Amino acid sequence: MSQGSTSLPPRTSSRQTPSKPNKQKKQKKKRSILKTFFVLLFGLLLIVAAALVYLVFKTDDAIKQIGADNNTVVIPEGESVKEKAVGLVIMGLDSRTHGGGLNTDVMMVASFNPTSKTATVVSIPRDSRIDVDGYKTRKANGYYAAFYNTAIKDGMKKEAAHAEAKRHMREMMSDFFGIDVKYSAVINFQGFVDVVDVLGGVEVDVDMRMKYKSKADGTDIDLQKGFQVLDGDDALDFVRYRQSNDGTNMSSDFDRNKRQSDVLGALADKMKSLGGITKIDKVIDAVGDNMTMDMPSSEIKAMIASYFGMGRSDITFIPLEGDWKSPYVYLDDQKLAEARSALQAKMAE
Repeated sequence: MSQGSTSLPPRTSSRQTPSKPNKQKKQKKKRSILKTFFVLLFGLLLIVAAALVYLVFKTDDAIKQIGADNNTVVIPEGESVKEKAVGLVIMGLDSRTHGGGLNTDVMMVASFNPTSKTATVVSIPRDSRIDVDGYKTRKANGYYAAFYNTAIKDGMKKEAAHAEAKRHMREMMSDFFGIDVKYSAVINFQGFVDVVDVLGGVEVDVDMRMKYKSKADGTDIDLQKGFQVLDGDDALDFVRYRQSNDGTNMSSDFDRNKRQSDVLGALADKMKSLGGITKIDKVIDAVGDNMTMDMPSSEIKAMIASYFGMGRSDITFIPLEGDWKSPYVYLDDQKLAEARSALQAKMAE
């Protein structure tokens, strides 16, 4: 060290070693925060669990309302819809205050396969001529009413008559398509309207200007052409539209069937979305008030569990086509054969 230098005092640290009481305070504070966090988390889990229990019981009541009496029904092992492909006939009834009746103006036959979690749905034009051995030739939309009225004339009560009509529809469609149509579902138009509204509407491409009004049955259709979100009433008008009052912009049953497929596909995608999932209880409530099935309630729940989340890409829609020769649509033989093969193939996957 040079002569002119002076020694410096030892450097002292400005950091003080925390005392033991301070450490204990911080540890207690951390434990308090963690305790509060876990209490909140546990409370949140309880709320979620309670909501799920409420949802289960609520939807269970709605499903019981939809399904057949299942207290005496035992599903054999391997025969449940969650394990085996199933065929359904789906019928839509016009339940409007003005007019309406038992004609099934919407009719579809579907095959659902739980292995691939996919479905094939065939739409049948309402005026289709149906020829099946053992059944009188009629338009497709007139069979359910005929079966029901015959049962009433035979002395059956209304509920039993509806069950008899469904049985005949299953058997007839099984013969017509060459598959085992095990169950049937009947939904009135109000159910369709309510489901669309619950899901916040449905986006579709309205293919033409649609304007038609009838005082006889209260119909008042007024839709502009183009992509748009339709509420339930407008969506029903869209799939039902046939003609305008001035004879322009006419629409065939084949157009209607395509629109039905488009709307059902869009609804399937909405149900698959997060928004749709959170509204499943409201959807089931809407359906429960407007739909009946001859499927046991336990099988309806199994079907919902097996196919929930299925979107438009998982469903093959096949609208039947043909030629109109009053008073029938004569179905195209090749298209009908293709539809039969598709339904049969889906059952066999």
